[in-house]
Amino acid sequence: MTDIFLEGGRALIGTELVEASLSVSGTDIAQVDAARGRARLAIDARNLLVLPGIVDLHGDAFERQMMPRAGVDFPIDVALADSDRQAISNGITTVFHATTCSWEPGLRSADNARGLMEAIERQRPQFAADTRFHLRHETYNIDAEAEISQWLSEGRVDLFAFNDHMDGVVADISNPRKRNRMMERTGLSSENFDKLVAGVVARAAEVPASVSRLAATARAAEVRMLSHDDATPAMRQEFRELGAMIAEFPINEETARAAASHGDAIVYGAPNVVRGGSHTGWTRASDMIAKGLCSVLASDYYYPAQLLAAFRLAADGVLPLTEAWSLVSAGPARATGLADRGTLAVGRRADILLVDDTVPLRPRLVAVISGGKLVHLTDATRLLSAAAAPREAVVAA
Repeated sequence: MTDIFLEGGRALIGTELVEASLSVSGTDIAQVDAARGRARLAIDARNLLVLPGIVDLHGDAFERQMMPRAGVDFPIDVALADSDRQAISNGITTVFHATTCSWEPGLRSADNARGLMEAIERQRPQFAADTRFHLRHETYNIDAEAEISQWLSEGRVDLFAFNDHMDGVVADISNPRKRNRMMERTGLSSENFDKLVAGVVARAAEVPASVSRLAATARAAEVRMLSHDDATPAMRQEFRELGAMIAEFPINEETARAAASHGDAIVYGAPNVVRGGSHTGWTRASDMIAKGLCSVLASDYYYPAQLLAAFRLAADGVLPLTEAWSLVSAGPARATGLADRGTLAVGRRADILLVDDTVPLRPRLVAVISGGKLVHLTDATRLLSAAAAPREAVVAA
């Protein structure tokens, strides 16, 4: 750990971009509008944007590092290390790995979720990003209830989401392309896949009570909860009453409005903004943002999307950049209860991005500071008086 000085730059302070120098001491921002003083590492931030680090409360792109092709597996520790570098190189300094715990065998099984949780716990000190565990519970996975309850009670889950994709699975069985994709992911034969789905569907009557019990455990453990793909205001209300105050990807405007009217956090996918619409054909995120019906953008399945989405919203005139950036930083920090980050202010965690915005719609990340450490640098000429600084200061960064 070494003190860092950022000279100049257009820093997002409060709701405005202002010319300011920042100093970092230990893990925190020590001073705004600072003088260099005795900082051992100085970086020229002039002509760059200085922005709070991105907080990603739902990212599952790590699955591609675990299984880059159907049936091709790589060790979890290797996949997580690669995902960490990808997250950091796209400005994500706080990452919640959204891990599906399903009734399926294979990539999204309970065994795999357990392995991911344990690997994150082991590797956390090695990661450049502050890495956390977001458990996405498929509600029909009733056999996993007891183990998940234990994880929640032990404080091993940082976010807990209720997912129900069973209707989609049943509908997709008759679609050859989607059916083959599901079977490849699970490693099951066609006959065994059908048997598995039939057995899971047969337990539908047990699901509501299981959801209620798990929600009670999460509340007792003070774990924040999300509901996924809410289809109606009534569905959102049911989950709110269980304590799930985050609405993740509500599928229509009516449901998003119901969430907003109660002050719920509302999450949409940043890829939706970048691509100009949902890949599922559902709600267009930029429309929801323009109507004030979105407080968080998540990377979802593509780590570069949050950085790109904020600049896309500004370029399209949906929101000024200062407000768009809140959707990927202050908004998700607030939704997840992380009061120590998401803004540039004295005493806050030093998660800081230096961004070159010269090329429209293509922001270039120059440097990333995560928890007070320089963890990513693409332009070494930005180091000031590096030769005169003690060698260990640069190495430690």
